[in-house]
Amino acid sequence: MNQDTRKGWISLLAKAPTGQLKELWDGVGQVPDHTVLRAPEVGGVMVRGRTGGTGAPFNLGEMTVTRCSLKLADGTVGHAYVQGRDKDKARIAALIDALMQTDAAMTIRAAILAPLEAAMTQTKRSRAAKAAATKVDFFTMVRGED
Repeated sequence: MNQDTRKGWISLLAKAPTGQLKELWDGVGQVPDHTVLRAPEVGGVMVRGRTGGTGAPFNLGEMTVTRCSLKLADGTVGHAYVQGRDKDKARIAALIDALMQTDAAMTIRAAILAPLEAAMTQTKRSRAAKAAATKVDFFTMVRGED
């Protein structure tokens, strides 16, 4: 994941474990003055898939998401879409998105995004290692009956 671009940090926040995000946010301190443009609201989106990753698209099903938009006192707007029904997570993610567009970006990156990315990378590695331990290699022996 690349937390240096807006797309990267929004993706990181959307995928972040809720408990860890809230814990890191609480460590930042005071919530900045802001106006809610779109209060956290729960809805659904259609998830689409492709056969083999490149085939014809098909509707896989619906997924519950929560979205939020807000504006900081300086006019910076933050948006968030997160999976599930967690309104607090959506509000926090929108605040972080807005703050990442201000002078507080370096502080937020160090206090929240970097630890989140490190933890999520470690989780991904441990899952991959666990899966690799159960990998079975199949091979075909040549029988010489060509």
